[in-house]
Amino acid sequence: MAKQQVSTEKLMKDLRLVMMDAEELLKATAGQAGEKVASARARAEDSIRAAREALAEAGEAAVERGREAAESADEYVHEHPWTAIGIAAGVGLVVGLMLSRK
Repeated sequence: MAKQQVSTEKLMKDLRLVMMDAEELLKATAGQAGEKVASARARAEDSIRAAREALAEAGEAAVERGREAAESADEYVHEHPWTAIGIAAGVGLVVGLMLSRK
C-alpha cells in the first residue's frame, strides 16, 4: 500500500511539472521567440516524456495488482466453494433488494 502511495505521489509530481512547463511555454511564446521558446519546449517535452513513463509504470503495476487479486480470489473459491456460493448469493440478495426499492 505504501508503494502505491509513493507511485501516486510521484505521478502527481510529474503531472504538476508538465503543467508548470506547459504554462511557461505559453508565457514564453506569447511575446517572444528564439532561445527561451526552445528551452521551454525542451523542458516541456522532457516532462511529458517522464509523465508518460510514470503513467505506463503505474498502469502496469495496477494490472499486476489486479491479476494477483484475481488469482487470490480464484484460489479462495477453489478452496472454499460453498462459502463463495453463499457470499455470492448474499450479495445478490442485497443488490436485488436495493434494486427492487427503486
